[in-house]
Amino acid sequence: MGNWPAFFLALAIVGVVFEMLRRKKLREKYAALWLFVGIGTLVLAAFPSLLTIVAERVGVQLPSNLLFIISILLLLGVCLHLSWELSVVEDETRTLAEEVAILRTMVEDMSSQDGDAPATPTTK
Repeated sequence: MGNWPAFFLALAIVGVVFEMLRRKKLREKYAALWLFVGIGTLVLAAFPSLLTIVAERVGVQLPSNLLFIISILLLLGVCLHLSWELSVVEDETRTLAEEVAILRTMVEDMSSQDGDAPATPTTK
């Protein structure tokens, strides 16, 4: 067994992800990424020479450089995915705001035609 602190940290990550999944605080599509990271860290902590072997085969001089490259690529992928998700949510928010404005206008028109109703809808 290699680095104990890294192994326990990876184990904690996997445990927290499973707990968040169980409590429905994390969606499955995001949990898959974090489980991949946690299991990858568990494997590298259990077998630190594995990173050296892969670095030699890929042609990277230092195993830590390979780890940094993999980490940066993973973070870029996460940023790209979250940017895409944010764009989808912004589009949905804009559509909902337009629909609310249309409904508000319809309610105001109906209330102006019927003199007894309040001018603006009340919210609870």
